Amino acid sequence: MVIILDEWIRLVRLKSSNMTSKSFFYFIFMLVFFACQKEQGSEERNVNTYYQEQHRPQYHFSPEAKWMNDPNGMVYFDGEYHLFYQYYPDSTVWGPMHWGHAVSKDLVQWEHLPIALYPDSLGYIFSGSAVVDWKNTSGLGTADAPALLAFYTYHDPVGANAGKDDFQYQAMAYSNDRGRTWTKYEGNPVVPNPGIRDFRDPKVIWDDDSNQWLMVFAAWDHVKIYGSQDLKSWNHLSDFGREWGIHTGVWECPDLFPIRVEGSEEKKWILLQSINPGHVNGGSGTQYFVGQFDGTNFILEEDFAKAVRKIAASIPTGNIFQDFENGYGDWKTEGNAFGNAPATSKLPNQHEVEGYEGKAFVNSFNGGDLSTGTLTSPEFIIKQDFINFKIGGGNDQVQSAMHLLLNGEKVRSATGTNNEKLRWHAWDVSDLQGQKAVIQLVDTHTGGWGHINVDQIMFADTAAIPATENAVWLDYGRDNYAGVTWSNAPDHRRIFIGWMSNWNYAQVVPTALWRSAMTLARDLTLVQTEKGLRLRTKMVRELNAYHGKLTELLPKEVNGQLDITEELLFSPTQQEANLVFEWEEGTTPDFGIQLSNDNGELYRMGYDAANDQYYSDRIASGKTGFSAAFAQKKHAAPRFSNGNSLQMQVFFDRASAELLADEGMVAITDIFFPNEDYNKIAIYSNGGKVKLSKGNFQEMKRAISAKE
Repeated sequence: MVIILDEWIRLVRLKSSNMTSKSFFYFIFMLVFFACQKEQGSEERNVNTYYQEQHRPQYHFSPEAKWMNDPNGMVYFDGEYHLFYQYYPDSTVWGPMHWGHAVSKDLVQWEHLPIALYPDSLGYIFSGSAVVDWKNTSGLGTADAPALLAFYTYHDPVGANAGKDDFQYQAMAYSNDRGRTWTKYEGNPVVPNPGIRDFRDPKVIWDDDSNQWLMVFAAWDHVKIYGSQDLKSWNHLSDFGREWGIHTGVWECPDLFPIRVEGSEEKKWILLQSINPGHVNGGSGTQYFVGQFDGTNFILEEDFAKAVRKIAASIPTGNIFQDFENGYGDWKTEGNAFGNAPATSKLPNQHEVEGYEGKAFVNSFNGGDLSTGTLTSPEFIIKQDFINFKIGGGNDQVQSAMHLLLNGEKVRSATGTNNEKLRWHAWDVSDLQGQKAVIQLVDTHTGGWGHINVDQIMFADTAAIPATENAVWLDYGRDNYAGVTWSNAPDHRRIFIGWMSNWNYAQVVPTALWRSAMTLARDLTLVQTEKGLRLRTKMVRELNAYHGKLTELLPKEVNGQLDITEELLFSPTQQEANLVFEWEEGTTPDFGIQLSNDNGELYRMGYDAANDQYYSDRIASGKTGFSAAFAQKKHAAPRFSNGNSLQMQVFFDRASAELLADEGMVAITDIFFPNEDYNKIAIYSNGGKVKLSKGNFQEMKRAISAKE
């Protein structure tokens, strides 16, 4: 408005020089008056539409606009919870990373602040953490006014594109004004890269027992732990993880912290570890480990180790068809992806390749992921029941895959898991005995992970059984990733928040102005169970202040579908539901809570008694065509409790559902995108009747402040 007013004043002075002084100023007064009235109206419209876009959450954190992923730098200081996050202010897809910034008094309603950290000559600003330097060990604050210190990874895109291995390193910035402005430390990087391509996401914490600062960060398939006295100079203490947990993807965003076992003074340590891909239900997810820290090493609890150990592969003897130790032989290549000969190690710009046998293997990364081509075997006759082989690389059954062809038709296919580690795979070809066949390796995928690795093709009478890796998952849903906990939280609370999306489809979800939200903040506690020590999740108590209207149902028998839309006093898409179900012994009903709309689109969160598992079902939820990986199947979680009754707590917020079941021992977080908001709610039971012995439905109020 000021710019418009200045221009009008200029025009009036040029064109109305014959106006009297009184008339001129009267004209200007009226111009300002009506301009202000117009601006006020615009602001009213802005308030009415602010954070009201389709699918926009109303009591979860989301950026005002553009792209967001991992939560970063979470620290509590001077009455404020700071939430930094991976942010790209110029697009709704991933790009050069910044640290966005918001603060909250209660973990629910957030105030947006200016971008905290921008990319610079050292690279993009990747994920990290923040601490309060209470003792001024860094010398960057004072004893009376401690500095906030942020630790993050620099990602050098030039070095990455040049094929270097040392393009990520750990750095530091500090703030002396409650996190409002930040100065990057002149001695960066504080932890240089020793030559590891994935070397990122530092989490820093003070350890009273060893009287030192600890930094844990991810290094491809494990974590590294460093120690420091002054937060500037760091020394390597130990590594953890190569032999434990899941490794089908890259390890990212670790969090290491001490925690008391509930009901005792016994202290343990937790390592949260995100992985992409590799989650039990597909894509990215977070596993965790329970152990001790002795000042140098993180050591797994013996009982917990049983749940995350690897089961070795079982490989039969057989007849080697091709091991590629002596070149391609009479196999034929087309295009340039496979080169003129097998690879003997990783190729330029490629992560380390593991799991191949001998000295050579097929690698279609020649020229990077943009290259294409095929590698085709000579014809052979199928004489044994199984074709066993090792395969890795991209995950695409069509464009980066190994195919078995009969008369030019594909009858079997296999692909990797978006990982450079080759794993055993088996084709059962017992029904194809005596037929002529050809094996063809195909690479026509030109995007990320557009390549394939293959080795040790063998004919055998039994199937190769690959090594099995095991994990304990923090959340079984598809949409809780890269979560970490707040430093310095009051009352010794361990408060967690995660990115509510999945790298399988995050960049194509159908939101226009912004992309992604965070999960609700959650309190983590460690409890002793029949299965050993496990983390329990509860939504933070601060959410109770946002409760609105309450609907309580009397106990009801449900057999089929019970529509409760009329009983509900508010929108079903913005609520907390607390449900207790009972069923007769010997029956196996499938039951839960359902949201739907007039288009017939529906979302279900339920329990399948036949398989003893909870599930989230978004297959018919609405918009699903943006990614084939979004709604392929239900997302299941094993039940933790026993008996013929169970408890479910579900939070809905426009386009998300978060389940906590079995008193917080099971969590499922999923997002969905109906074409029209759901306006109906039902309790259902298929395959037998259940009793809804408790049905409380609590409105969740909007937690978005009007934009000023």
